[in-house]
Amino acid sequence: MRLGIISDTHGQLRPEVFDVFSQVDHILHAGDVGQLELLAELEALAPVTAVYGNVDGFDIRGRLPKVAELELDGLAIVVTHGDQFGSPTPAKLREAFLAADVIIYGHTHRPLLEMVDRTVTVMNPGSAGPRRFDLKPSVGIMELEPGLPPRARIVAL
Repeated sequence: MRLGIISDTHGQLRPEVFDVFSQVDHILHAGDVGQLELLAELEALAPVTAVYGNVDGFDIRGRLPKVAELELDGLAIVVTHGDQFGSPTPAKLREAFLAADVIIYGHTHRPLLEMVDRTVTVMNPGSAGPRRFDLKPSVGIMELEPGLPPRARIVAL
């Protein structure tokens, strides 16, 4: 299974996302969506699991959870924006979500891909929305295969 990982769109869905996500089976959005219509555009590509972020309005908070937990290809996956941890780190996220095999988060706008405890994959795809902090916009791709550790990469837009 191929996952498209996205966060911090802040209402902007770059055209490059459609190319990068053209072959994904599921999309995980780690918050600060910006507009509900953006999720509908992503849902045209694949099913979407999304959470709200700290700058999302009441319309999005009314529709999305703060934390989403799901199982895909036998792996327990947690999606959160991460703002509840201040400046989230892989260690803080691992401590909060002990049952997770994969943790997806956003908030910092800084792409990160790290293994924690040699078994848990933690990914922040960076920000796919308006450019901030002199960071290039980015998303993530993650490959899941039962019985194998996830394979993932950050993709600059």
